[in-house]
Amino acid sequence: MNKRILIISIFFFSVIKVTAQSDISMETHWYNRASYNPASIVRPDFIYFFTNARKQWTGLNGSPVVFNFQVSGYNDNLRSAFGFSLINDKIGLTKVTNPSIQYAHMIGISKEMYLSMGLSAGVFVRTLNASGFEAETVLDPLLTYEDQVTARPDANLGFELQSKYFFAGISTTHLFSMKAREDKFLYTNHRYGYAYYRTTNPQLFNLLIGAHVSNRYNLTVFEVHSMIRFKYPTGLLKGPRELFDIGVTWRSTKQLTLLLGINVSADFRVGYAYDFDFVVNKDKKGTHELILEYRIPVISKNSDPETDWYF
Repeated sequence: MNKRILIISIFFFSVIKVTAQSDISMETHWYNRASYNPASIVRPDFIYFFTNARKQWTGLNGSPVVFNFQVSGYNDNLRSAFGFSLINDKIGLTKVTNPSIQYAHMIGISKEMYLSMGLSAGVFVRTLNASGFEAETVLDPLLTYEDQVTARPDANLGFELQSKYFFAGISTTHLFSMKAREDKFLYTNHRYGYAYYRTTNPQLFNLLIGAHVSNRYNLTVFEVHSMIRFKYPTGLLKGPRELFDIGVTWRSTKQLTLLLGINVSADFRVGYAYDFDFVVNKDKKGTHELILEYRIPVISKNSDPETDWYF
């Protein structure tokens, strides 16, 4: 019965009309997809903490600054994951704060494959610091100098299929904005789809190759990503020790991202990304992104002593 409900839900999701503006732009979303797909929080072996911060076009006044925090844990008896997400996105005089709670349920398809469905619910708060306007014409009737705060209910829906060698997912964000575009509020529906291939057996490295597409009304962006993670054989049952990874992402918007991650310990990672924008970034202003990941191992009946970091 649960599988039938999921199939019907996926079919309904696939024909949804899309409207648009932009969600947060984080190039390290490859590490954590929870900001746009709540189904991805299913991690049976860990309580997981993730945060990343992005400064776009360094040196340009009013350029985007994004902060993202997410924590989640899995309950083996309920076959469900629960999480919390907080997003803060500041661009110029506007700021968006988007807290939400997340839930995902896992359905086993086979011993090494499962399907998860996720839903998040929260609030989308937009603040306009209009008192900070520095207009050339102070008495311009088109401008308002009163600060504004607007809040909307918010929800995201997603599905993710996981196996040992690949994972794929689809999701849609800001469900309450499907019927009408809100360009002024910057709160509109998005759709995402992605597929990854990964190797998990080699003693010396892991390899991840994937493609990602996002659609926002009349704008569709494609991404291609590749990453290699080097490991050190330990000869122990828990498997090799992961050391560091390097990766590259290309976007159809003429952007290229270089990524570097270091495993400080078996359960703590630090990452960095540098983004090259060949269209907007005419003055060669850099875009930097930092990530921190921490996990607390949890023993369950599905625990795998050779589990690597997410791929």
